[in-house]
Amino acid sequence: MRDVDGRRRDLAAMIAPLQRALVAAEQPVLRAHSLSMWGYVVLDALDGQPVRTQAALAEAIGADKSRIIGVLDDLEAEGLLERPRDPADRRARLVSITAQGRRRRAAVQAEIQRGEDRLLARLAPADREALLRALAVLADESQKLD
Repeated sequence: MRDVDGRRRDLAAMIAPLQRALVAAEQPVLRAHSLSMWGYVVLDALDGQPVRTQAALAEAIGADKSRIIGVLDDLEAEGLLERPRDPADRRARLVSITAQGRRRRAAVQAEIQRGEDRLLARLAPADREALLRALAVLADESQKLD
């Protein structure tokens, strides 16, 4: 954890290579399930959440609302989500995940997490649990930094 001068490495310097490796490991899983990374992010954001407008969904996942339309079009064409007009604002569309979308998201997540578990198995069980708890806290806190 310390560099040659005894200093702690920056968090980004430690996390970025890990993030790149994790994203690369997800790509074959996503391809096998005919999903893009953004498609998976959308399905994950919608699962278990109330129905959202397209604009609110884009903001929640950090995507440009104009660029996400193609992703939503593809997911809707596959029957993974629905986008009826908002009765309160006919200009807006509400976005919700379908049962098929839930199943696809769950299958992808299970496969991704099996791969993550192989990496986490390199840690002692107590370290693994501590890491997962710490990452959950930091992920929640990072939302407040925006």
